[in-house]
Amino acid sequence: MLVESRRIRDRYRLIEPIGGGAMGTVWRAQDEMLGRTVAIKELLLPHDHDEDRTEEAKNRAMREARIAARLQHSHAITVFAVLEEEDRPWLVMEYLASKSFAVLIQDEPVPVDDAIRIGAQISSALAGAHRVGIVHRDVKPANILVSDDGTAKITDFGISRAIGDVKLTATGEIAGTPAYLAPEIARGEDASFAADVFSLGATLYAAVEGTTPYGTADNPIALLYKASSGEIEPPVKAERLTPLLLRMLATEPDERPSMDEVEQELRALLTDEEPGEAVLAATIPDAPAAVPDMPASAAIPPPAGEVATVSPGARKGMIAVGAGAALLCVAVVVAILLVVRQRPPQDTAAPPASPAPSTSASTTPSASPSPTPAPTSAPSTSVPPTSPTVSTVASAKTAADALSAYYQLLPSNTAEAWKLLTDKFKASRHQTYATYTGWWRQFKSVQATSVTPAGPDRVTAHVVYDGKQPETDTFTMVQVNGVWMIDGQS
Repeated sequence: MLVESRRIRDRYRLIEPIGGGAMGTVWRAQDEMLGRTVAIKELLLPHDHDEDRTEEAKNRAMREARIAARLQHSHAITVFAVLEEEDRPWLVMEYLASKSFAVLIQDEPVPVDDAIRIGAQISSALAGAHRVGIVHRDVKPANILVSDDGTAKITDFGISRAIGDVKLTATGEIAGTPAYLAPEIARGEDASFAADVFSLGATLYAAVEGTTPYGTADNPIALLYKASSGEIEPPVKAERLTPLLLRMLATEPDERPSMDEVEQELRALLTDEEPGEAVLAATIPDAPAAVPDMPASAAIPPPAGEVATVSPGARKGMIAVGAGAALLCVAVVVAILLVVRQRPPQDTAAPPASPAPSTSASTTPSASPSPTPAPTSAPSTSVPPTSPTVSTVASAKTAADALSAYYQLLPSNTAEAWKLLTDKFKASRHQTYATYTGWWRQFKSVQATSVTPAGPDRVTAHVVYDGKQPETDTFTMVQVNGVWMIDGQS
């Protein structure tokens, strides 16, 4: 039978094999019902076709699809469906015209800038996976796909483990590639989020150094032994990436940064703007996201409505004009008076730091630095005319109104928006005001649409960043001293 004539469920036409391994073959295929290109993974069953092992393989395929479907991110390959055909499972996935990172680095190391750019994107997807309880467990160059335009996506969650799911890995089997394994995994311990951090660090190390942190060994057992010791060769070509790599490759898991922190630090090392925010979406895209710089993965045409901020150059021009400067001063004075009358003194704005996930926050206003009206100066120049005043936010009668008002404050008035996050929410995200403002600085506009009550003190909303891709979130709202505040987000 010709490959071109093979069809799965009379819908998917297999075109050509584009990859494969011990778990199966990956095909480029055509979804003839929707008219789109997809990737289909044909899962190989055990050769002996033992009934128990065959059933286990099918269970693994279903589990892979279930786990992968929990993560929809602009830098993770999406699983659309799992089918059973010819008595074996087939996974229908998003297709990305790309090369594996392993191929790109096999001949020579890549520039540090390129490694940082790839790492920022992949860490954003892994941070999203960790937030929904998923440990990838096999982060390595071969599981990272890179397109011609530089878009990077993590794939193959086949041996990943969702916290709380039943483990299906055979007893005594080590999941992962020895050259990129965290020391604790090489010693047979359970995988944790910190293990993914190590493996991503080992991947970036290999990209810039031309070899793995454990060096090379012809015998996989010898490599596994070296991995279990945790002794690595210090990087010599990583340049400004070196301090972060050494922390990611720490022998002890609790000495490594979280994946959220890795993403923030990689973004801080970028020499230009770079895509891949670590935010989950609630819809599955019909095609790969064309632009990887959005905080969600769903490639859905978003509502319009970008709000332009005033650039530093524009502000200088305004100041140079006498009349403009006078008007600006009057506006600032009026804003200060309004804030003083309507709210307690504001916190001191901390210096911007590396960007952080949109769901992150840290301490409350009461635990912030000394009061000062600083946020009414520079931020006020870029507040859209429709942004609510402090009194509008404080007087919101419903949780939905309060959430809408919160997003109207952003991205310009982070000082007031920060005050609408509870202690519990901020502490759960391990973020400071500095990283909060640093993350919001990268956006020109944010819009919350379809804000709808979802139960007592719960609100759902579609959040659109820079008028591009939407993210659907559910927020838990509480009242503190009569003011609605955000207490949780999922």
